[in-house]
Amino acid sequence: MHVIHRPTEAPHTERKDLLNLKRMLPFLWSYRGRVLLALASLMLAKVATVSIPLILKEIVDALDVSTGSGSALPEQLPIEFPLILLMGYGALRLINVLFNELRDAVFARVRFRAMRDISTKVVKHLFKLSLNFHLERKTGGISRDLERGARSLSSILNYLTFNIIPTLTEFVLVAIILFGQYEIEFALVTFGTVVIYLIYTMALTEWRMHFRHEMNAYDSEANSRAVDGLINYETVKYFNNEDYEVNRYNATLEKWEECAVKSNNSMAILNFGQGGIIAIGVTLVMISAAKGVAAGNMSLGDLVLVNTLMLQLFIPLGFLGIIYRSMKHSLADMDLMFKLLDNKPQIIDAPDAKNLNIKQANIQFKHINFSYNKQRQILHDVSFEIPSGHKVAVVGPSGAGKSTLARLLFRFYDIDQGEILIDEQNIQQLNQASLRQHIGIVPQDTVLFNESIFHNIQYAKPGATEGEVRHAAKLANIDRFIESLPEAYDTIVGERGLKLSGGEKQRVAIARVILKNPKILIFDEATSSLDSHSEQVILKSLKAVAIEHTTLVIAHRLSTIIDANSIIVLQEGKIVEQGTHQQLLDNNGLYAGLWKTQLNE
Repeated sequence: MHVIHRPTEAPHTERKDLLNLKRMLPFLWSYRGRVLLALASLMLAKVATVSIPLILKEIVDALDVSTGSGSALPEQLPIEFPLILLMGYGALRLINVLFNELRDAVFARVRFRAMRDISTKVVKHLFKLSLNFHLERKTGGISRDLERGARSLSSILNYLTFNIIPTLTEFVLVAIILFGQYEIEFALVTFGTVVIYLIYTMALTEWRMHFRHEMNAYDSEANSRAVDGLINYETVKYFNNEDYEVNRYNATLEKWEECAVKSNNSMAILNFGQGGIIAIGVTLVMISAAKGVAAGNMSLGDLVLVNTLMLQLFIPLGFLGIIYRSMKHSLADMDLMFKLLDNKPQIIDAPDAKNLNIKQANIQFKHINFSYNKQRQILHDVSFEIPSGHKVAVVGPSGAGKSTLARLLFRFYDIDQGEILIDEQNIQQLNQASLRQHIGIVPQDTVLFNESIFHNIQYAKPGATEGEVRHAAKLANIDRFIESLPEAYDTIVGERGLKLSGGEKQRVAIARVILKNPKILIFDEATSSLDSHSEQVILKSLKAVAIEHTTLVIAHRLSTIIDANSIIVLQEGKIVEQGTHQQLLDNNGLYAGLWKTQLNE
């Protein structure tokens, strides 16, 4: 039964928004000079903004035919006085624009570098996570979480620098003017309106947030299903399940649509309430100002000043409601990204981990017990040795634990009991990167990057020359095939290498491991997708490559390992036989039975 993907976010009360904001700060620290310059520009721009109504008041009072005290102005005003004020008015507007644009230009580097750094950090962390995480992950969902998380970081920085901090700065400057020049009722009504507005906005936004959580969950689920279906395009076609996949995708989007509609409708309620609060506040202030003008306590310029200050304060405050909602959405998105960072790698290097010092490449498995989970043990007291330069093969029925040995040697998992040694060095005490540097593998299921054939071979040794890549392809018996293609080595292989056949992909993998030229080689059913002729050619190549290399071969076709120095037969995670090909045939045990079955086939 399919279990629907539920929201990965914790409820808001459990989310650590402040902690996430704190975790964001290190990405800004390297550009603290730019941040301070941007904030200084912001302050200067806001000082200019708030100064504009003050000059406007003086202009209005200077041009008014009567003053607040009732005395008449001279019939001819000195033209220089209002002209200077008008020029100052224009200069302040210019200063406002100048410092706002300077703030934007200075802060752009900070914002985009922070996006780059956090995205790089998350991807780097994902590569460090253990194989278990990647086996259970939903690639589409993770990519969407990463994309939204990086975008949310940029949005939060924008909101803080271009909206929240400027509004708070303007709020303080307006407070100074109102408290310093006018009756206290103006300040009380203005800031009382602001407080009510903020409380209302925060309360309703909290109520609306669960719709956003559901939207995110269904969005990630839909993306995961689409990506999964497209990656498995051929399987979908084999079973004629195009409509089935589209319907599953559409069903998830239908639930997303319902949440989106509810989110949008609840926003209308929020917007109406915000508009009503602002309208009432502005009306009350204007009534008080009008009474002051009528009573002669305030000039017409004062009325204009108070009205302009209210508009300058409430216009960005109106946007602050939208910004708060967007901030909450961005914090929810950023929370998903930081949760990716909170996943801990299961396999970590010891504090005193050393690099592998490989000389003979002698491998020992000593009393290995291992299970992927506690309910099912995979390997039971497995012990064997691969002497330097020897070829040891592991065979047995499906599910016997053959491929698990390769994963353990690569240290994708840590064993429950026992130890694995390379030249008497316990791999759990080694640096993982240095361990894997000396091991090469041709896996059973070769997955290629959606890049050129040249790139996929060169991937084993990024600095390899074209000659080295071509030589490796020749040893893998794929050079003629590549050169027969219209674009030769520049041919793009498609998603997961779908443009190549199974045998062609395996030969690319063989060329790749030949190019890497490690001391230890693992062939995990490396010729399982090849025809008999190609298999024999490849086997000769592999035999030549494996000379003076320690080789572990996990085999299904027994004909490929008859030359092995030793063959280990696994059954239900236990070694039941061990010896050369001929010795095992003479024993007439499980290996002999498998051999006879394959001969008959």
